[in-house]
Amino acid sequence: MKILGLSFFYHDSAAVLLVDGVPVAMAEEERFSRVKHDYEFPSRAIEFVLGEGKISANDLDYVVFYEKPFIKFDRVLKTLLGTFPWAPHVFVKAIKSLFLSKIWIKVLIAKELGIDPQKILFSEHHLSHAAASYLSSPYDKAAILSVDGVGEWACTAISIGEGDSIRTLEEIHFPHSLGLLYSAFTAFLGFKVNEGEYKVMGMAPYGTPKYVEKVKKLIKFFDDGSYALNLDYFSFHNSNARTYSKKFVKLFGNPRNPESKFFTRKSGWPSYFGPKPQGEEFEKLADEQDYYADIAASLQVVTEEALIRLAKRAYELTKYSRICIGGGVGLNSVANWKILQKTPFEEACFHPASGDSGGALGAALYLDNVILKKGRKYVMRHAYYGKEYKEKEIQEFIVQKGLKAEHILDEDELIERVAEDIIAGKVVGWFHGRFEWGPRALGHRSILADARRDDMKDIVNTKIKFREPYRPFAPSVLAEHVEEFFDIPSASKHYPARFMLYVVPVKKEKQAQIPAVTHVDGTGRLQIVHKKESPRYWKLINEFYKKTGVPLVLNTSFNLRGEPIVTSPKDAYNTFMKSEIDILVLENYIIVK
Repeated sequence: MKILGLSFFYHDSAAVLLVDGVPVAMAEEERFSRVKHDYEFPSRAIEFVLGEGKISANDLDYVVFYEKPFIKFDRVLKTLLGTFPWAPHVFVKAIKSLFLSKIWIKVLIAKELGIDPQKILFSEHHLSHAAASYLSSPYDKAAILSVDGVGEWACTAISIGEGDSIRTLEEIHFPHSLGLLYSAFTAFLGFKVNEGEYKVMGMAPYGTPKYVEKVKKLIKFFDDGSYALNLDYFSFHNSNARTYSKKFVKLFGNPRNPESKFFTRKSGWPSYFGPKPQGEEFEKLADEQDYYADIAASLQVVTEEALIRLAKRAYELTKYSRICIGGGVGLNSVANWKILQKTPFEEACFHPASGDSGGALGAALYLDNVILKKGRKYVMRHAYYGKEYKEKEIQEFIVQKGLKAEHILDEDELIERVAEDIIAGKVVGWFHGRFEWGPRALGHRSILADARRDDMKDIVNTKIKFREPYRPFAPSVLAEHVEEFFDIPSASKHYPARFMLYVVPVKKEKQAQIPAVTHVDGTGRLQIVHKKESPRYWKLINEFYKKTGVPLVLNTSFNLRGEPIVTSPKDAYNTFMKSEIDILVLENYIIVK
């Protein structure tokens, strides 16, 4: 049984090929188009996944789309009618967009792939999220929570997973959306919606949650775990351009200028911002940015409370000790860990591509496992489902560019060399195997450095990432040594940690030993590295451990600010040359500046 799962036209377009219930390949379109969060029809991703399966579109049994466009159209149309005639331009623009492309999905897929429209099926948005999380988990029974901006009508859903079935128990409908609440603050704090939410999460630890009660004016919690937004503070339901209203601004003040340099007194003034302002000028800037950090911290507290309430409700409804969480809010790794700490759940699974891209996998798994009753055959133990470049392809690229590269065939020799370079303070671009599924670099397309160096966070931000000083870097730690450095008991059972989906406390006595990956609040967004799933990456970290006694390295995504993570040797080399990465490792080739 060959099933193609698709998501597109909203954000993070993606394609997944499922063969006999197991993914052969998965990829977001952005990795090939080089357009961050690309939402267009995923023609390149489709070409890639079909190629990995060595099939053509005609060989497919089914194509399944991750949501139901006509139900979404019903919601959008009814919402827009509420704005007419007060905002006719909003109505006209949205109707044009919908009719030109976004509801004729079956026609478009059939045309692009050249297949019989009868092969094309549709899932529901939150069902796709629930399926991606539960049907790829190791659990045979679990509560399921799905939270994001909005699907067709649902913005939040609680479901129950039992064997190969999923049943929706409760939903919260648009416009009452926890994801859209978070996005409104994302815009207010000067970041792009559907892109900058993780920046808000990273900003939060530098602030103090002074304004929790103000944020709670925007959302009301109910005893059954549900919530409702006070729509007077929002405009996402009646505007194409703005997510929050004048009343929101009256409550919180002027929005942060996206061009302003973000720093706080906690973060300090980074050298790459240029000369530090002095006296009253500095104090004024610090007060302003500290305020926005306090808003971010307050929002994070309220978001965590909302998710904990929803998770407790899911437990009340199911009484299961395990929970699976999907939807874009499932990427809030700070909240993820707190859900496990503050609810009755003993274990949790969060999908590594929790956003819309993951819906492509969920739709395919739901069709195969639930509708067609083929039986569950898959547990997601790693995220390496992207394109791999063979030695010959890399060699051809090096020759074509006329590059001076050292070819090291002995893996032990290569590993030792790279470990020594990291110890010497070098920043390494690490390119190996198939690229990762989802937004996290997990050791196949990563920038690596020495986590023991206090200055390494600033070095990587200054030389390579060109990004805000508060943004954290992740520790990639050997599975065998996790509990020596992090407060995460029974670490081996925590699947989300292998996908960098938990922010957990770094043990106090270890924080000074790994300052480059310890956040300002004493936490770290760790990635647990297992030898079986990540053999070469594990081997590199282990070599570093043997030489230093520290079983982890600093890991951040291999990309420049505003760009997708690198896919090809060409992408990796371009990033290498545009930044001050010291060493580029392309499989068995090493290029040194």
